[in-house]
Amino acid sequence: MSLAPTGDSAARAAVEGRLHRALVVVRLVVLVNAVVLNLYRRDNFERPGLAVALVVAMVAWTGFAIWAYDDVRRRRPPLLVADLAIAVAMMALTPLVKGADFNATVPGFWIAGALLAWAIHWRWVGGLVAAASLSVVDLAIRDEVTQANYGNVFLLMIAGPIVGYLCASLVAMAVARDQALHAAAVAQERTRLARAVHDGVLQVLSLVQRRGGELGGEMVELARLAGEQETQLRALIRQQDTVAAPATRAQRDLGVDLERLASSTVSVATPGEPVPIDAARGEELVAVVRACLDNVATHVGADAPAWVLLEVVGPDVVVSVRDAGPGIPDGRLDAAADEGRLGVTQSIRGRVADLGGQALLDTGPYGTEWELTVPRSVESD
Repeated sequence: MSLAPTGDSAARAAVEGRLHRALVVVRLVVLVNAVVLNLYRRDNFERPGLAVALVVAMVAWTGFAIWAYDDVRRRRPPLLVADLAIAVAMMALTPLVKGADFNATVPGFWIAGALLAWAIHWRWVGGLVAAASLSVVDLAIRDEVTQANYGNVFLLMIAGPIVGYLCASLVAMAVARDQALHAAAVAQERTRLARAVHDGVLQVLSLVQRRGGELGGEMVELARLAGEQETQLRALIRQQDTVAAPATRAQRDLGVDLERLASSTVSVATPGEPVPIDAARGEELVAVVRACLDNVATHVGADAPAWVLLEVVGPDVVVSVRDAGPGIPDGRLDAAADEGRLGVTQSIRGRVADLGGQALLDTGPYGTEWELTVPRSVESD
């Protein structure tokens, strides 16, 4: 099972590819360092033939690793396990080459290639596992642990996880960058389409609505339908004017949801920027607004105009739903509740109360207005 965190595969491949190309330089530098130091310390070898074989093996594996890690399809667990196993084996064979009282291992810093490869692929967990494996072997093959040995182990244990953490951060930033570029491209395309719709379709719909009403007869119904489509298209264009970062699953844009309620009889006004709200709370609040509009259609008339206004007040959202009907007679709501008709009590006031908000009613001969105040998140309750 992979220890790597899930994420955008394309971003991960791109970041890992650049890091492995940088690792090529590291592998070559530490290889040259290992070869030069072993030549310099050749008098310390008790088995020169084995030492030469180990150095040749390091050179050969470095060349193979550079080739293998260059293709993302070959960066699989078998390759990484083999990389670390060879580094461990090189360290474990050092006592056979130099004797029990050696100071420096044969591979030296060459083992950094495997350590960094694990950190790149499996992030901080991989860096920690590789560092711990190398450290255990390094300490196990020594007769005594000196301050220098402790320093080497300490560097391994902090380098692996830190490099892995930085790799994870780079992937996260690459994903965020790709999302931002995608959002910008979508915004540009939406703007182009909005201009095309505005310049063509909306003008035609507006003309049909105006001329249909003038001609009368069956054209009146056509004019009404054209008016509804024009209103919906205008609402859609207003929604595209603001393109925010992709919403999380836990949140939604309340303004966009309310704009979908717009029609030829319902006018919706929202802020010029996204209004994020907890997804469940936003869905419930939209249901309350829809219930208010249903009441307008039922008690005032199917063609009665209604207005919906969304405002942000601190941690709360305030949604006003207003009509220009005759208002609700005094005692009408109490009588309806007594008769068992709990539409207003449950669909509006009850739902808003469950959300930790309040629903205020203002009604009279001038019309009816509901003012719904709801916290945007549970923490604000």
